[in-house]
Amino acid sequence: MSENAGKGSAAVVALSKQGESFAPSKEVSGLWSKVHSDMRGEFGEAVFRSWLKPLTLQACYHGTLEVSVPTRFMRDWIQTHYAARILEMCAERDETIRRLEVVVVQNAILSDDEPDDTPKPAKANQNNQNDELNDLSSPFDPRYTFETFVVGKPNALANAAALRVVESQNVPFNPLFLYGGVGLGKTHLMHAIGWAMKKNWPERRVMYMSAEKFMYQFVKALRTKETMNFKDTFRSVDVLMIDDIQFISGKESTQEEFFHTFNALVDQNKQIIISADKAPSDLLGLEERLRSRLAWGLVADIHPSTYDLRLGILQSKRTLLQADIPDAVLEFLALKVTSNIRELEGALNRIVAHADVTKQAVTLETTQEVLVDLLRSHDRRITIDEIQRKVAEHYNIRMADMHSARRARNVARPRQVAMYLSKQLTSRSLPEIGRKFGGRDHTTVMHAVRKVEELMNDDAQIAQDVEIIRRALTG
Repeated sequence: MSENAGKGSAAVVALSKQGESFAPSKEVSGLWSKVHSDMRGEFGEAVFRSWLKPLTLQACYHGTLEVSVPTRFMRDWIQTHYAARILEMCAERDETIRRLEVVVVQNAILSDDEPDDTPKPAKANQNNQNDELNDLSSPFDPRYTFETFVVGKPNALANAAALRVVESQNVPFNPLFLYGGVGLGKTHLMHAIGWAMKKNWPERRVMYMSAEKFMYQFVKALRTKETMNFKDTFRSVDVLMIDDIQFISGKESTQEEFFHTFNALVDQNKQIIISADKAPSDLLGLEERLRSRLAWGLVADIHPSTYDLRLGILQSKRTLLQADIPDAVLEFLALKVTSNIRELEGALNRIVAHADVTKQAVTLETTQEVLVDLLRSHDRRITIDEIQRKVAEHYNIRMADMHSARRARNVARPRQVAMYLSKQLTSRSLPEIGRKFGGRDHTTVMHAVRKVEELMNDDAQIAQDVEIIRRALTG
């Protein structure tokens, strides 16, 4: 024993060789047990549960402490963010430890509810997994393909990214995250990816479902005590597609399971495709670790439609329906129905159905009669989303800045203008307006309204900006 044994340095020396590796002595195992326990207090409960709990002591040799994790993804993250401090914690207890080696040992990832000694049942056979996958996966709509997806400037990036995913033999980016407002084409693009995957790569197992269904299946598995089958099924797929991920906001246990599923699939180099109504950084109610994972690959937004894109969609739909509709009617609809693509296509379907039932030709006059309720609502309704878009365009900032926590003046001032116009041009209450701006408090909206009113009195440029945007919205 060395004279520093009391400090723990002799622990590294007390080793027994097993083949080419050195099994840790009882002293080293005790040291690691203390350090591992201290990590909870050092890094916090959330980090410990997500990343550090699976760390397992493997060996100790020549001043190196070797620990393992179940996946390469976890190893890389721990090495980047926590390894340096963990090494310091080990060296504080034993000065001869000079290096920490994190290796991958393939084990099942444990959830926080599973004890480390939980027996692991044999993995279900391939046929059972395929049957389970087919039962769980939602069907793809035959109307939604790349051939029927009209591409324009607002959705060009999302479309190109989706094509890259389905044409690549390997995973080009993980995950592919598609986001945009209601009715802009996210689900269409998701279904198009699904159909193309089945056509280009028939051997790949594709799982598609809404986040709501994922949560339902997970809760069902918990109730029936079939969580291992659930894990095996979801982690055996080649392509996982989850629609409307914002639905699991605030659902902690579901987020926990999805997080581990995500990590397992990324580690196996399997493709993940996600859609949501906002960018990852703006998804309130999701844990920070999950938001950071979702932003890890390619984030592609689908912007609100332009007149040209709406007209192109209507022309494509007219061809698909083989309907006799004058160009003037399509141009009128593209100009008037601007809220979303779903409502635009619905308006066209109403016109075609009316013509079919009444045997009348479609004209601009009959179109205005059939859609009188829709057109009237669009004439009088200005939405907060529209206001945010117009203000963002005017000041040349991102739409996401309307919801973000950024407080830089070039972002904060346009955001205040948008809040002011939302109060002036809509019937929404202050709390409702605040929620549309990233969940802000009603007092923040009140302050913004007063601030813009003051600025309009003192600053001619601000007054002019507000009037230009107002006219664009109401004209």
